Amino acid sequence: MSANDDLKALIRTIPDFPKPGIQFRDITTLLLDPGGFALTIERMAAATRGDIDLVAGIEARGFLFAAALAAPLKAGVLLIRKDGKLPGATIAEDYALEYGQDRIAIHEDALVPGARVLLVDDLIATGGTARAAVRLIRKAGGVVEQAQFLVDLPDLGGADALRKENITVDALVSFPGH
Repeated sequence: MSANDDLKALIRTIPDFPKPGIQFRDITTLLLDPGGFALTIERMAAATRGDIDLVAGIEARGFLFAAALAAPLKAGVLLIRKDGKLPGATIAEDYALEYGQDRIAIHEDALVPGARVLLVDDLIATGGTARAAVRLIRKAGGVVEQAQFLVDLPDLGGADALRKENITVDALVSFPGH
């Protein structure tokens, strides 16, 4: 039994969603469990290296983890949103999707140069959005060297892609396949 099997047991798998052959890892069952969610945040906080100024959460589920994790780390929360969702001046970063492109943004005054940023999200798959978030944070002058996820799908290579960008990647649980 591994250290996080208790959390893994709280994540349900929904076969063939959103399309045949996909094993959807549904974290809503973990979020509904107060003890499981508290342990998730506790373990993510314990895995954090060094002092952090901001915890950056990727829209939308990443916001849940960023906000909860920022409190014990005594850090602020940086929201990384889909382009067009933030009021005021923003900076943005494009990234490729399977068919087409998307764009994420932050407020241009969201962080001061040199701010130490921890990137968090619920799940890392191919890593396209997370890699774009790292580029965006760095473009704004932030220092991002670590990322944390509840779930890693290692067969899709996202965590390895982040590591190639000098990011330390931690995930509490992993599932084979996609």
